[in-house]
Amino acid sequence: MAAHRPLLLPIVATALFVVVCARLGVWQLDRLAQRRAFNASLQQRLAGAPLAVRALPPDTAGGHYHRVTAHGRFEYAGQVALATRSNLGSPGVHVLTPLRLDDGSVVMVNRGWVYAPDAMTIDESKWREREGDTVTVTGYAETWTGRESAPLQPVRRVVRTLDSAAVAQLVGAPVLPYFVAQTSDSAQAPDRVVRLGEPTLDEGSHKSYAIQWFSFALIGLIGGSLLVREELAKRRAAS
Repeated sequence: MAAHRPLLLPIVATALFVVVCARLGVWQLDRLAQRRAFNASLQQRLAGAPLAVRALPPDTAGGHYHRVTAHGRFEYAGQVALATRSNLGSPGVHVLTPLRLDDGSVVMVNRGWVYAPDAMTIDESKWREREGDTVTVTGYAETWTGRESAPLQPVRRVVRTLDSAAVAQLVGAPVLPYFVAQTSDSAQAPDRVVRLGEPTLDEGSHKSYAIQWFSFALIGLIGGSLLVREELAKRRAAS
């Protein structure tokens, strides 16, 4: 009589594979629910009445994407370019301009995108006086997201990441923990920078990942069951 292969090992391996894949699927669904709740919170902030930027909570997580207004004077001499930003496939930069508020503090305003052939260098004089000096800026609060990974270029006044310390170094003054993504201003003109527009709140890939993991679990369950069934059929035929 031929020796039979042990069934315990494939059964256990199949069960572990199915449980792990199913658990990863559930985890992705949990992530999806968290993402939807987070997006709903941000959408509520974007839809709310604007707050003065100094009225935002100290914890940046509580003020992120909140609609804000800021009144003050643009200090164009401290303007900084955020490099390698594209718009409709064209290279360019985001123009970050310090706004001196009425209380003397400085908030950076991302005025939007302008074209730059090398995605770094712009004629700053062209973009200094278009907004006026004393302005009321409307937009939403954004948070600084990174640290400058490459050396600063103080001559060009360029940064590659949204690093508040690097920007403050170029500005020559501390900046608020938020910056304002400008969506409007006190005087519009067609030849100004391209505003960034509203942020896109998507659900990410959690749903598709969940379906993928549940599919793996189902495949493992069906495949393992067929293998065990085939082995049992062989044993019955041999007995």
